[in-house]
Order: sequence, then structure tokens, then C-alpha cells
Amino acid sequence: MGLPSLNDVIAAIATAPGKGAVGVVRVSGTGCLELVSRLWQGKDPCKLPGGRFTYGKIRDPRTQEILDEALLLVFRKPHSYTGQDSAELHTHGSPAVLRRVLQTLFELGARPAQPGEFTLRAYLNGKMDLAQAEAVLNLVESESDAARRQALRGLSAGLSQKISALSEQLFTLLAHIQAWLDYPEEGVEPARIQETLEPVLQEIQHLLATAPAGRIAQKGARIALVGAPNAGKSSLLNALLGYERAIVTPIPGTTRDYLEAPLEIAGVPLVAIDTAGLRETEDEVEKSGVERALQIAQEADLVLYLADQSQPRPAPPPLPWERTLKVATKADLPPVWLDDSFVRVSSQSGLGLDNLRQKIHHQLLGQAPEGEIWISNERHVEALRRAEAHLLEALEAPEDLAGVSIEMALDALSEILGKDVSEEVIDRVFRNFCVGK
Repeated sequence: MGLPSLNDVIAAIATAPGKGAVGVVRVSGTGCLELVSRLWQGKDPCKLPGGRFTYGKIRDPRTQEILDEALLLVFRKPHSYTGQDSAELHTHGSPAVLRRVLQTLFELGARPAQPGEFTLRAYLNGKMDLAQAEAVLNLVESESDAARRQALRGLSAGLSQKISALSEQLFTLLAHIQAWLDYPEEGVEPARIQETLEPVLQEIQHLLATAPAGRIAQKGARIALVGAPNAGKSSLLNALLGYERAIVTPIPGTTRDYLEAPLEIAGVPLVAIDTAGLRETEDEVEKSGVERALQIAQEADLVLYLADQSQPRPAPPPLPWERTLKVATKADLPPVWLDDSFVRVSSQSGLGLDNLRQKIHHQLLGQAPEGEIWISNERHVEALRRAEAHLLEALEAPEDLAGVSIEMALDALSEILGKDVSEEVIDRVFRNFCVGK
């Protein structure tokens, strides 16, 4: 599939579906201001300076019907989002108004914008690189403060600058190797390959180490609450949520299926899953619940294993302990056992809940320091892994062959920024955008 024409006038509704106080119709492309002037009753858009609002009315030029009173915002190339002349019509947020304005633009010669086509034009016109374009999508889709912060770091070229700096070091090294190979008689000293490559490789590996946290910040995490019956799983779920979501009774086996609830801890979106109590049982329904609880624990990003410290300590169940936090519940009651490897909490009094939240946050994001760029895009992860593999090859190769692997690592890093990538890659990135962005 080829890329759409950059010169067409495109139009789309830029605000979310549904009713609202204000709706925005976005227009961009060669001749878009002339087209808008045909339906605008007010100051001539073609004569307006960029970055200025003006008040007027939108009318259908065929019937002269007034469609709405509105504000018009004009952007002049190259100082616009797309790098082209652009305009935004800020109308009342009625879906009927927005549809009618958009349809009138189409009748005047604009065409419907494809998903992400405004951002695609920004990328193709050099207003941003591909990593920044993907950060735009991440920002639009962010559902938590952690995701928002990471998307803004990508949009402000934090990742792009880091990748460009690494690439520059590799370019310099490659040029030195090439000069040494091509002009041995000139006395060019052999390149210090290991001395240059190892810091670059460490930085790439550091970026890759942030990928799990980046994925969780962007997509969220699933936390399974598991333990014996009456270990306090439902009570802890309610305490973390701040409201009564799960039924709590002193009768063992109340929860026979799993129950999910969304929450946010330290800016990270989570889904907490209350599961059936783990015990041997002949009840087929409860047995199915126990099996499902163990399966959920295996698939969760983090497991909270709950044990009631006011009762004899149960035998540990088969859990993925490398990603499990051990929690001693009912800490407001006299303990029968104590273990420093457990986080002590009381869902009744709130004792230890803040500490537990900190432990959850550290377990999920602890290896990716706050304030740094986290890799959250699978395309970036794949490219960084290829760059890492090629640099490891270069470290093992003879000096006259190391340049080939370094060049392949450079190609992988360039793909992150969108340099020399195929139309298929570009299409894959922008097809996930909403129309109007």
C-alpha cells in the first residue's frame, strides 16, 4: 500500500466522539485555507496570520445555511503540526454540527483523512521522527500518569536524542575503521573498537532493561491475589481499591471464581484479581476455582501471596516466586508466626498498606528509574535487540570485519527514528492512530 498524497487537502474531526462543549474539525494541505474561506463568514482565512483565532460563522455555500457560530484558528507552514498550511474550526460540540461541517468540507473538495495522517504528514515533512510520532500515539492512548510522563519524554525527543548520540559514536568509529582499512600507508592508527563499543552496548542494554517497566507504564499490569481461604484476599482488594468491591465473609470458600477490579498505584494502571482460596477440596466447583487461581498467578505480572499471620502458617503453594510478593495479613491481631520476608498489613486498620503499595511499585518498575526514558514500543525493543546482537558480533570479530556488524547495528538504530524504513513499517505505525490525529 503506497503512502497517501501529501498535497491533498484532508479533513477530520479531531475531538472524541460524543457530545461536548467544543468540537474541532482539522484541515490541512495545499490550498486548505482557500477551501475553508468558501464556507467561512468572517475575516478571510487566507489573510490571517498564523496562530490567531478569529470569530465568525460557518455556512454552506450552496444553500447559504448557517451551520454554526465558531472560532477559526489558522496555522502557516512550516510553523504548524503537519508542516503545511492548516486550520481548525472550533464549533459547538454537537455531533450533528461536526458531521455537517465535515461533510461540507468534503463537498468543497477535501478528502477524509486516514488514521494518523496529520501526524504522518508531520513525520514526512520533517517535523518529527518516527519515534516521536509513536510517542504521539502513546500520549493519546495514555491512561495513567506514568504513561503520560513517558509519552511526553518520547515526544520531546528524549529517546531520539539518546539514539542519535549512540549512532553518532558508531558512525565515528565506523569512519575510523574505514580510514584505517583504506589508507594504511597514511599511518592511521587502528580504531579502539572495544573502548568505543562497550559503553554503547551498555547503554543499549540499559534501554532494553527498561522495556518491562515501559510496557507496564503504557499498558498496565495484572496483579493476582492468591492464598488460602480466609487469608484476607477480598479484604485486601477492597482496602487497596478504597471501596467494597468483593464480598467479605468469615465463611471459607466464599470466592469460587476470580474477580477483577482496576486501580492505580503510583501512577501505574493495574488490574487486581481476587482469586479462589487455595486448598484441597472435593467440591468440583471450588476445585475448578483453585485451578483457575493457580493459572491466573502463572500469567500475572505480579502475584501477592497472602498468608494469615494469626493462624498456623500454610504450606507454600506452587507459585512463580520470582515475581511474587509475600504478604502477612491481619497484622492487627496477635501473630502466630513472623517472617521478615513478608510485608505485614492489616486491611482493617490500614497498617502497612502504604508500604505494600511501595513494594508493588518497586517490584513492577524498580529497575527503571523515574525520570529516565523507558522503552514501551515493541518495534523499538526489536530494533535494540538487533543492534545489541550486531555489536556483540563486532566485539568478537577481527577489526577488518567488525565494521560490517557495526553498520548493521547502525541500520537497526536508524529504524527507530524512521530513517530509510519501508512504507510497510510506516503504514504499520500509523494504522493504529485515530482519525484526526
